[in-house]
Amino acid sequence: MSDHLIIIGAGMATGRAIEDLRSAGSDIKITLFNAEPRGNYNRIMLSPVLAGDKTYEEIVTHDDAWYAEHDVTCRFGEKVDAIDREAKTITAANGDVLSYDKLMFGTGSNPFMIPLPGHDLDGVIAYRDLEDTQKMMDLGPDNKCVVIGGGLLGLEAAAGMAARGVDVTVIHIMGHLMERQLDEAAGYLLRKALVDKGITVKCSANSKEILGENGKVRALLLDDGTELPCDLLVMAVGIRPNVKLAQDAGLAVGKGIHVDDQMVTSDPDILAVGECVEHNGAIFGLVAPLYDQAKVAAKTLLGEDATFVQKELSTKLKVTGCDLFSAGDFAEGEGREDIVFRDPARGVYRRLVIENNVIVGAVMYGDTADSNWFFGLIKDKTDIADMRETVIFGPAFQGGAAVDPLSAVAALPRDAEICGCNGICKGEIEDAIAAGSTDLVGIKATTKASASCGTCTGLVEQVLAVTLGDDFVIPAAATVCGCTDMTHEDVRRMIKSQKLTSMNAVWQECGWKTVDGCPTCRPALNFYLLADWPLEYKDDPQSRFINERKHANIQKDGTFSVVPRMWGGITTPDELRAIADAADKYMVPTVKVTGGQRIDLLGVKGEDLPGIWKDLNDAGMVSGYAYSKGLRTVKTCVGTDHCRFGTQDSTGLGIKLEKTLHGAWTPHKLKLGVSGCPRNCAEATCKDIGVICVDSGYQISIGGAAGMDVKETELLVQVPTEDEAILVIKAVSQLYREQAKYLDRIYKWMAKVGLDWIKEQIVDDLDNRAALVDRFELSQTIYRHDPWAEHVKKAETYQPLANLSLEAAE
Repeated sequence: MSDHLIIIGAGMATGRAIEDLRSAGSDIKITLFNAEPRGNYNRIMLSPVLAGDKTYEEIVTHDDAWYAEHDVTCRFGEKVDAIDREAKTITAANGDVLSYDKLMFGTGSNPFMIPLPGHDLDGVIAYRDLEDTQKMMDLGPDNKCVVIGGGLLGLEAAAGMAARGVDVTVIHIMGHLMERQLDEAAGYLLRKALVDKGITVKCSANSKEILGENGKVRALLLDDGTELPCDLLVMAVGIRPNVKLAQDAGLAVGKGIHVDDQMVTSDPDILAVGECVEHNGAIFGLVAPLYDQAKVAAKTLLGEDATFVQKELSTKLKVTGCDLFSAGDFAEGEGREDIVFRDPARGVYRRLVIENNVIVGAVMYGDTADSNWFFGLIKDKTDIADMRETVIFGPAFQGGAAVDPLSAVAALPRDAEICGCNGICKGEIEDAIAAGSTDLVGIKATTKASASCGTCTGLVEQVLAVTLGDDFVIPAAATVCGCTDMTHEDVRRMIKSQKLTSMNAVWQECGWKTVDGCPTCRPALNFYLLADWPLEYKDDPQSRFINERKHANIQKDGTFSVVPRMWGGITTPDELRAIADAADKYMVPTVKVTGGQRIDLLGVKGEDLPGIWKDLNDAGMVSGYAYSKGLRTVKTCVGTDHCRFGTQDSTGLGIKLEKTLHGAWTPHKLKLGVSGCPRNCAEATCKDIGVICVDSGYQISIGGAAGMDVKETELLVQVPTEDEAILVIKAVSQLYREQAKYLDRIYKWMAKVGLDWIKEQIVDDLDNRAALVDRFELSQTIYRHDPWAEHVKKAETYQPLANLSLEAAE
């Protein structure tokens, strides 16, 4: 094998090629250039990073240690300017000239930017790399963003930003979303689901011009005259292979860099892999063929026989919470027929396109659990004549009745594809299990199945279960953090059963591996001890997040927001005058009305916090706890005071609830709503706890959410009086506080314990309800107070530290 391999581009394809070379025992000298200032990361997981489900560190594939361990010389943040094929050298941007024996292109692709007027304005970006993702993450909630492009990438960008509270509008030139992967019916369902998430979708819309102000984007103008204001505009309209360097070097280039079946370009010493290549007229954007190319390129470099074969591909949509799958050709045509299954109540749609008793295309929405099975039928061109009547229901129904899902997995052939990203079949996983990989971690390490987008993880575990039988161990529950092997539930049981009333006692009795815990476990332990031992345990401010330590939300520029409490959303002219005076006095740049019926003063300097708190205290206002893992707001409508439809005094009940729950710490933030009638103007049915007033009393429901997840509350109980409603809500709050895992909202806790169990504790067992209320009140004797008033007394601690170096110089 040759001596020196230079690789241009540290993407997923070249990263996999390096892995394959080193795992085959190759000791070839490798130098890796990358224009980005970093190495290989899982680019398809940028969407979960944008949505806040993962961090960049979690999607890094190869870190510095990996490159050092595998003897790869990294030149990150450096471009290659030129290639001299005669001399077999490359010239780096800094002028260095390096010789190579073999060269590999992995230059990827460039995002296509529509040359609309204004496309070069500040605030107009593509969605391609970590820098683009960071710009979207920096936008912040309540700003406006327009996404041009209703394809996979554009929708992932839109969903990710919507999850962060951004007002997002998607513009798509075609009649329905993802028209290349979905038929019109599935596209309609997808659009409806996105609209339900608060995303505005405009199909058949044509962009005309990007409007700016002072060099920055301010709106998108459509050709029908519609103007869509925006603070950021994202173009996600496709990619183009990055071929310029190859073109300048004189390689054969079409849409991409031409390669043969061995991934060799028109120069026998230069290979290419990834999105920059063109193979038999096709270019590539999904990860599965890229990994196949990497495998073939590595074997070619090793002198082994290998051939790249284009395969049938499927698409799964991530991030948006909508399960979508499409594969094959689902266009209508002569001799083709459809089998369609619709279940509107469950939001499920399946369509199979059949030609000569063979499935040639499939589109699925809402339930994609059987997608691998259908994909296998398409790839294998299986004759479905014998199961035509039941095939639409999936593998579990073949034979006439539903069977154990594991039986369906057991029935899959060895060449059934399990991991589409890495092209791993069931047989490869079975072989890995036989070789000693008996858990998911082992399968990921040996086969890479489930190691990319992760959507096949459940299927991989089912293959493990089928193959290992009773020897398969269900993955253990996650521990609190690396400081302990115990789960949150184990630690809570120990705190209660052993009456552990301090962190030191917990660390000692639970065998903590670290001396003082870590930033992950300390806030959780602090909460558990507060919840279980309100009299014995003293709150530890150093174990709280900065917002809770500062009693204000820190903003991205280091200033803070201040939100005074407005009981039940009611305020007075005197309070408004005091807020206005405080905003003027402390030069607050932004005053905003929140969705929780309060006023947010944004941009307050840290050293001004005690002063503004005192002024607001003097006007009779207290902290709104807008930063806390505790009660935030009780949103109300005007009820019987003003509304002709109101059945009860919803405002009065909201004020009583807010004054009762004020200061209560809970596992996560707690939001309530009280609506005076079933018209639900206070949106009570998407709150953690909601009350709908009716003529005969109060319907109390729990488990709503309107953030990254959207959930409707479920009815807990209806009670006849206001007093009983307050008791039930106190009991629910205490039960949630005593039982839930730290950072679980009520809906997540409810999913674990079940609504029926909660009803048993509060509705059926009245003695238990009374005991919960007593414990809630006991805790509130300690924590129902105003932290602002306390911190005003130690205002000096909020002043900035002196510039000691300047004082010393003076």
